[in-house]
Amino acid sequence: MAHELQLIKQSSGILIPATPETSDILQSKIKLGAVLVAEFRQVRNPAFHRRFFALLNLGFEYWEPTGGAISANERKLVNGYAKFLAAYGGNESALLDAAEQYLEQIANRRVTNGISLCKSFDAYRAWVTVEAGHYDAIQLPDGTLRK
Repeated sequence: MAHELQLIKQSSGILIPATPETSDILQSKIKLGAVLVAEFRQVRNPAFHRRFFALLNLGFEYWEPTGGAISANERKLVNGYAKFLAAYGGNESALLDAAEQYLEQIANRRVTNGISLCKSFDAYRAWVTVEAGHYDAIQLPDGTLRK
């Protein structure tokens, strides 16, 4: 029968129960002199973890999703097309400004049609993690990178 035990190492090298549940398991389920086999892993620093999530919660309270349901791929497509047109003899800054105005119109139209962005803590946390540089870059078959 497998149990998850949380132990703290003392200076003398002895492991003691870290929680009352662990203490109860050791006293009631494990017989005196029984040999236990375990895989140990060190958990994250709980004080740092609490501070990190407090900071995330603070940022999430002040964060407001923007864009009016315009995805990054849609924005990339429209801006890429504006740059393509600029390569054939147009003013790039004027075309990019026009593209931004077009995207704003589409975003406003989507909002009035009932499409809006909802705040999601999981999405916010994932974005913050990627922006902080903690991600694995995966190259997809089409050559794009996913973080």
